[in-house]
Amino acid sequence: MILIKQISVGSMQNFTYVIHDSHTSKAIIVDPSWDLDKITDYISAKDLQPINIVNTHSHFDHTLGNQVLSQRLRISIIQHASSGMPHNIDINEGDTVNFGDSKLQVLHTPGHSQDSISLLNDTQKIILTGDTLFVGSCGRTDLPGGDASQLYHSLQRLSKLDGTYTIYPGHNYGRTTKSTIQEQRATNLALQPRTEEEFVALLG
Repeated sequence: MILIKQISVGSMQNFTYVIHDSHTSKAIIVDPSWDLDKITDYISAKDLQPINIVNTHSHFDHTLGNQVLSQRLRISIIQHASSGMPHNIDINEGDTVNFGDSKLQVLHTPGHSQDSISLLNDTQKIILTGDTLFVGSCGRTDLPGGDASQLYHSLQRLSKLDGTYTIYPGHNYGRTTKSTIQEQRATNLALQPRTEEEFVALLG
């Protein structure tokens, strides 16, 4: 069974996640940036065995803690193959991130950045959406590597998932810290029916 700890870090409303397999205590750390002691204190308190860092994308507010945490815990850094940042392991669409008896499947969801990924588990119906999909909104596309047309198609893909999926976003920008695909289809402006051209115009 996968257990997820959502940790608020820094001053930009970021979330870092510690995700572990309940049977083996093997864990991954998703998007470490600030407040690294919060991460390591939780790992120690739960007696977890971290094996990798995984980044949902390469923007600094999701990767700032990579090198320090990698060296402190002696673990590797996993990023999408299109990332230009230092990392140890490439992943691509359809790959899996394994930890103990658990795994997360990689979806390449570009638009906010070229190397943006989402991580899902179909059995427990959970998905980490990084900065692609937030509670109530979506990622911006005016930063280097952003592309509104790509984001449109990535959001369309996420919107078509089973509505019972729980989404865990990269920032605490919504009225709740997590949500479901079904709720976001009903309430999120970014997921309302519109053409690609209308979506690109909406994002300016």
